[in-house]
Formats: sequence, C-alpha cells, structure tokens
Amino acid sequence: MRDTVDPEFAAYVDARQGRWLRSAYLVYGDAERAEEQLLHAFTRLSLRWGKADDPDAFVLGELYRAALSRWSRAKVFEGEEDPVKLALAALSPQQRAVLVLLYFEELTEFETADILGMSHSAVHANGMTAVSRFRLELGTADWRDVTGRDSR
Repeated sequence: MRDTVDPEFAAYVDARQGRWLRSAYLVYGDAERAEEQLLHAFTRLSLRWGKADDPDAFVLGELYRAALSRWSRAKVFEGEEDPVKLALAALSPQQRAVLVLLYFEELTEFETADILGMSHSAVHANGMTAVSRFRLELGTADWRDVTGRDSR
C-alpha cells in the first residue's frame, strides 16, 4: 500500500471532481450518493493510475454504470420543487445518464455508448426519449422556456 499520493493523480482529481460531482448529482438525484459514487470511481482509478488508457473514460464508466444497475432504483430529487429536477426525476436512470452525458458533459453518442457499455443505437434511442420526456415533464416544447420568460 502506498504511503503518499501521486501528485499527478491528486492534480487530476482536483481538476475534475467539481464538474463530475455536479453531473453525478444530476444522474443520482442525491448529493451524498453522487459523492459516494465519485469517490468510489476515483478510488478504483487510483489502483490503476498510470495503466488506464483514458482515465476520464474510466472514471465516467465507473461513475455512471453504477447508476444503471437494477439495484440503483432509489428515489431521486426527493423533496425538490425545482421543475428541472422534477423533470429529471421522471426519467429512468438510463435516460438520465444518457441525457447528462450528451448535454451536460457534451460527449458524443459514441463516447456515451463506450462509457455506459451500450450500443450507439441504444444511446441514440434513450437520448431521443429522454429529451422528449424531459420537455413533456417541463410542460414545454422548448426546454429554454422553463423559466417562463417570453422569448419573443
């Protein structure tokens, strides 16, 4: 077991943890669960540091595949009144993960498929369904109208 932390690994974690914690929160719908899963993903990466071909893909895979587990069907965004969070809560875990990776992390469908271990067509279908359902839950055809402002 190592007594010290590799400075490169520490810099890597420091540079990415804030953004990934925010996106994990959107997928898991619970801040504590998101933090726990991100810590788990970073811990797994630390064991493979220097050996992982793409550390970002490794961490994102560890982080989001856990959300797709059938054991991960906990209620999300409980007690929230924010319409965006409520719309996210209406999506399946798979749809939330695809939506967050495509639109928040700005990954391609192919990158998302690799991270989630899904086919490209499954990512595409889940993405289309997620966007459609998300808009329906918001009660608007255009998600930018969620604030209620007049866009004219």
